[in-house]
Amino acid sequence: MNDFLQTVDWSRAQFALTAVYHWLFVPLTLGLSVMIAIMETRYYRTGDEELKRMTKFWMRIFGINFAIGVATGIILEFEFGTNWSNYSHFVGDIFGAPLAIEGIMAFFMESTFIAVMFFGWDRVSRRFHLAATWLTAIGANLSALWILVANAWMQYPTGCTFNLDTVRNEMTSFGDVLLSPVAVDKFTHTVTSSFALAAVVVVAISAWYLLHGRERLLAKRSIALASVFGLIFSLAAALTGDRSGAVVARYQPMKLAAMEGLYDGERGAGLTVIGLLRCEESRSSNSDAFHFKIEIPKMLSVMSYRDSEAYVAGINDLLAGNPDEGIMSAGEKMRRGREAVAELERFRQARDAGDERTMEEIRRKFDPSTEEGESFLREYFAYFGYGYITSPEELVPDVPLLFYSFRVMVGVGTLMIVLFAIVWWLNRRDRLERRRWLLWIAIMAVPLAYMASQAGWIIAEVGRQPWAIQGMMPVSVAATDIGSASVATTFFIFLALFTLLLAAELRIMFKQIKIGPDKGDDKE
Repeated sequence: MNDFLQTVDWSRAQFALTAVYHWLFVPLTLGLSVMIAIMETRYYRTGDEELKRMTKFWMRIFGINFAIGVATGIILEFEFGTNWSNYSHFVGDIFGAPLAIEGIMAFFMESTFIAVMFFGWDRVSRRFHLAATWLTAIGANLSALWILVANAWMQYPTGCTFNLDTVRNEMTSFGDVLLSPVAVDKFTHTVTSSFALAAVVVVAISAWYLLHGRERLLAKRSIALASVFGLIFSLAAALTGDRSGAVVARYQPMKLAAMEGLYDGERGAGLTVIGLLRCEESRSSNSDAFHFKIEIPKMLSVMSYRDSEAYVAGINDLLAGNPDEGIMSAGEKMRRGREAVAELERFRQARDAGDERTMEEIRRKFDPSTEEGESFLREYFAYFGYGYITSPEELVPDVPLLFYSFRVMVGVGTLMIVLFAIVWWLNRRDRLERRRWLLWIAIMAVPLAYMASQAGWIIAEVGRQPWAIQGMMPVSVAATDIGSASVATTFFIFLALFTLLLAAELRIMFKQIKIGPDKGDDKE
């Protein structure tokens, strides 16, 4: 048992490692592919060779990130089968569908047309090449859509029913899976924030050229596009993030409470702008959770429920329950979950013994078309995952990590809006090149943008803990029962491999930036 728990921890660490490295490459490719398509569209309409040269340069930057992003993404998908086989068996019918569509529809599309995009210059018509570039961009973002739909289902499982005979959840409505409020908000927020990150990178590289007095025309035209693109999508990310917060409040209240360091629920709850949490041993209520904090009165209630007097549940409410607010205690959910687990075990024993009468009795409890089944599924099986939780405290994610990650994400996002607006204004008036301090800030904004992007995924994934599937399957049940030493070994192999890939990617990209656009096409 102890070795299995170590396996779970190592599997979590390995998956987190792979996801973090993978997400270093994905957001840049999502946004840069669209900007490249816009650049080429302008070239197609005007015939301006400088725009063609600019497009080809940014294509090289895109290609470097795309190649390594694909490599890390394939490893990430295989880990579901190797490290999380119980999860894959339990919900593979649902989770596998969007991933299969991603491979067939999106990945094949971008893989096919990216070859035309890179090698089709002067070999195919300008119109077909432009179409290939747009299809590559669309394919990359469709890949994101299907992967995010799969991830969103883990946050809010819907559109499925439980098959008692196979002990699997099976999809009943693809539309519910695709269009769930969590899936819609996760896709829009992730994509808009990725577009903003890509714009930061384009502005930063262009700023480096201006600081060194090189490629001035390309840099200014790239900044003109990227600053507008970034401003639009950073504002859109703020709006979609606000909507995502409201969705989290409804479907993952523990995540919201941890993000805000809210221990005791409140009506008219304030939003903490900045604060310093006390150590865990000192935190048990709102009064002793912070050394200090600055908050906006009632704003958390407004953002969560669009009502300044709405009740926002705290960690203590969700653990101990709050009958006045209709909140069931964690202990009661665990009791009901254990009853559901016991019924599954009773069904297994009856099947082994050939007891058809008992099996039929239990089948009626899991049949949603009957009154008895509808009641059992709603009142007991809905809390199935809680049957594997051993202590209510397991349901509380890492509060400091979520609290500070959220503020990093929001703070950097706000900074990006201001930066894009100033850069656009000064570049439009041809004054940006003289503001060297601002050019350096634009360059330093790149690591901040990546920090904010990673913080967003920390909130999404750590905030869901201890669940692999929210309320349905804890991480401790989802893992494959293999030796912990095997997982630990592959963890360090992946750590070394991914670090080498990152170092190689950065070296190649910095070299390409230093070389600059193809000098044979230089028109300056």
